[in-house]
Amino acid sequence: MTYLDSAATTFQKPPSVRAAMLRAVQTMSSPGRGGYASARAAEELLFRTRTLAAETFGVASPERVVFTASATHGLNVAIKSLVPRGGRAVISGYEHNAVTRPLYALDAETAVAESPLFDADACLRAFDRELRRGADAAVCATASNVFGCVLPIAEVAALCRRFRVPLIVDASQSAGVLPLDMAALGAAFVAMPGHKGLYAPQGTGLLLCGADAATLLEGGTGSASLEQAMPDFLPDRLEAGTHNVPGIAGLEAGLRYVRRMTPERIACHERRLIRRAAEGLRRLSGVTVYASEDAERQLGVLSFNVAGREPEDVAEALAERGIAVRAGYHCAPTAHRSAGTLPRGTVRASVSAFSTDADVDALLRAMRAALSK
Repeated sequence: MTYLDSAATTFQKPPSVRAAMLRAVQTMSSPGRGGYASARAAEELLFRTRTLAAETFGVASPERVVFTASATHGLNVAIKSLVPRGGRAVISGYEHNAVTRPLYALDAETAVAESPLFDADACLRAFDRELRRGADAAVCATASNVFGCVLPIAEVAALCRRFRVPLIVDASQSAGVLPLDMAALGAAFVAMPGHKGLYAPQGTGLLLCGADAATLLEGGTGSASLEQAMPDFLPDRLEAGTHNVPGIAGLEAGLRYVRRMTPERIACHERRLIRRAAEGLRRLSGVTVYASEDAERQLGVLSFNVAGREPEDVAEALAERGIAVRAGYHCAPTAHRSAGTLPRGTVRASVSAFSTDADVDALLRAMRAALSK
């Protein structure tokens, strides 16, 4: 199989991730639940990983790094901490359902700062217009999971500071690929998954907390056990229940892999592959490619369509030839509305640090074969 669906999950993981998870299964129990060796080993793992994440992403202290089950989990905590029922939120035109559905559940007024693909200036004008009207929070992805377009997050953060609107950053598609400094952004929260650009397993994530957070779940924390209210301090306040210790071990190993490779090198590699794919697809008759002329405005995600064919049919034809891509709406109808790709959606190919020129060439051969039928 040629795997080109890393925007969903990076399927290929560093060997160190697998080894760390196995070691955790064999040597660690639950942190905070005992003073014996296996419990202490788990506690030390959690502290190391929080510290590593804080150093990597510019967080004030390790205690403000919270382990989550996914970016969706973290975004729910962040949104429900800042936006009251019936409140107002400003979001970019490229947000995932992990943002829009919690806002819908809150019956919030959701103002979409729509902008054309890869147009950072238009994005900023739209945010400026909506933030002037006030909001309980703004939510902005660092990059689109559909098109890979990089949003001007630093400038959006500056606007939020100017209008005194707390900012929630969805770093799902950029964590591990673009440098991120939470302190510089002044964000209230930053959410990210482990299983994408951090090369950790599914079921892991991080919520970086610059603001006070409301609990989403209540339960045991191994601390303040005589109290029925959740602890009022982080990270315990947001970490009810037993931790995913093997997953966190994989997350620590994934973070170390990214730091060793550096996000800059990974981004350069992914962008080169996406340019190669875009150039090859453009040479095929009837194929529309959604790519930026400025490589800096796009990460390792590329959407395209074929005239007269549904995206799902194209993806199925590629799957029959051993190519794994994704088709449809990619859980982000707002992004397709902004880009004008509704009602069809797109076919999406996405790469990782483990993708190669041979993978891109295999996609192009499979597309030529599929179009010839």
